[in-house]
Amino acid sequence: MSNGEQVREEEKQQNQREEQEQIQVKEQEQIQVKKQEQVQLKQEQLASLHDQQGSTAAEVLVKCLEKEGVEYVFGIPGEENLDMMNALEKSNIRVIVVRHEQGAAFMADMYGRLTGKAGVCFSTLGPGATNLITGTADANSDGAPLIAITGQVGTERMHLTSHQYLDLVELFAPITKRSKQIVNPDSVNEIMRIAFKYAESEKPGACHIDLPTNVAKMKVTPGLAEKPIHKPVCSKEYASFSSIDQAAAMIYKAKHPVVLVGHSAVRNHAGEALTSFADELKIPVVNTMMAKGIIPYNNKYSMWTVGIPQKDYQNKILDMADLVIAIGYDIVEFAPGKWNAGGKHKIIHIDQRSAHINMLYQPEVQVVGDISYSLQQIKFRCEEKEEPEEILNLKKEMVKEYESFADDKSFPMKPQKILYDVRKFMGEDDIVISDVGAHKMWIAREYNCYKPNTCIISNGFATMGIAVPGAVAAKLINPEKKVLAISGDGGFMMNSQEYETALREGTPIVTLIFSDASYGLIKWKQIDHFGKHCYVDFTNPDFVKYAESMHAKGYRVEKAEDLIPILEDAFRQKVPCIIDCPVDYSENTKLSEYLQEKFE
Repeated sequence: MSNGEQVREEEKQQNQREEQEQIQVKEQEQIQVKKQEQVQLKQEQLASLHDQQGSTAAEVLVKCLEKEGVEYVFGIPGEENLDMMNALEKSNIRVIVVRHEQGAAFMADMYGRLTGKAGVCFSTLGPGATNLITGTADANSDGAPLIAITGQVGTERMHLTSHQYLDLVELFAPITKRSKQIVNPDSVNEIMRIAFKYAESEKPGACHIDLPTNVAKMKVTPGLAEKPIHKPVCSKEYASFSSIDQAAAMIYKAKHPVVLVGHSAVRNHAGEALTSFADELKIPVVNTMMAKGIIPYNNKYSMWTVGIPQKDYQNKILDMADLVIAIGYDIVEFAPGKWNAGGKHKIIHIDQRSAHINMLYQPEVQVVGDISYSLQQIKFRCEEKEEPEEILNLKKEMVKEYESFADDKSFPMKPQKILYDVRKFMGEDDIVISDVGAHKMWIAREYNCYKPNTCIISNGFATMGIAVPGAVAAKLINPEKKVLAISGDGGFMMNSQEYETALREGTPIVTLIFSDASYGLIKWKQIDHFGKHCYVDFTNPDFVKYAESMHAKGYRVEKAEDLIPILEDAFRQKVPCIIDCPVDYSENTKLSEYLQEKFE
């Protein structure tokens, strides 16, 4: 065979191999297409079968969550909520798995506070459900809409002494607006709508839904029972003209009226109307801890925050009033006995709902309806007052005292200086979440706000451990804002495990720890009452290494000048951060002594 013939033969063989390979590829492609067709057919058959059989109670529950506009659910799966978790997997709702159910409830709580829509948390039965209780109670007391969904044993076991069984409906009843168990799968859509309705209606709070595991699996009758119930758009309700006229007449006659504003004014977006009311009528405004920022703190008539245990400037201002205009005020925020001892004040109550019953809070007039509208109508009927010069002079003293710590370089840092620097660093729209402890009292007194919902303080239930999980939720819904949790070392260690959740969910929060190795607020009260303290001291981990162990970043403040640069660096990070800041809490007793001397 010649060389030319040999080359041609090799080319022929190569072509045959290539043709064979192409045939094999096509056969494989055909096989894959057939497999895909078979899978699709199976899925269609299953879907058709499912449609014929109807949705389960768990699936309808998730459909109802979607209809209510739920974006996130926070919790931990368990055996008794497997069906709900399976239904959620097919939903667009984002499931945030936490490290402790208390953290889930606090996240739902914070979501409700900041959005006005019910935050949703879930757990399995027994210990999972009991772990939800503190956060649920906090939301209910503080007026945050929340839905808690618990798994439960099957109904066939409820009459027995049974593993992990508790009567959760009864357990949650005292700390919720409604607590219901789903016993009929056809009632899921009704119970869900009821829960969201009451959770989000004024005064917002918590509702609980208990779903037994056997009921979760049951089929819902096709038709109306499978469909979520429509959420109606409710019209605003307005106060009567007679109550508005009476309130205006009382304000007209008053020589020294003072506004006491609470959280309902924040929930109902009355900040602009309140600021205009104060400016035009020249009426000083004192806010509760939960109403920070409802009027900008640098407004001439803003007299800052009342609520610390000692009598302060704000108590003096309220004492000077011959009329207290309570706007969106809830007695759970700041007890009437602390500002109206003896019941001497004349009071006007302006809110979305009528006043609570309390012998020291008996308004002569109640203006019940949309707060902004009520304030506008009262303003139109009143004339401006004379400048409250004596109160404005007190305001100058408050500002001078606040500014006196601007250049303080002592270390450990004074709480006043820490918060002065935090305010200097944080933007007007950024969010501070306060835990509960001695630092909370200082935040109430020293950290002032330009806008509402930029400093969140739990002060109805006042719960330690809320700051870290609360900050995670705040960052989820406000990714563009800086979110700073401020906590004592005691409160931080109660839910610090949620730093893993923060890292996993991509929420780069920052926690600033006021570190003193003790339960500082209790120590403060012990010293005030007995001149000594006991049983309040502990040791701390190395918070920098603790942060690093969770793949976060840790910092330690070693001199006063460090704090702002550390804050700047921490908020540049893409991971959560922890800042350990030693605090000089000798300032606690100094403040008590100073205020006692000045105002008592």
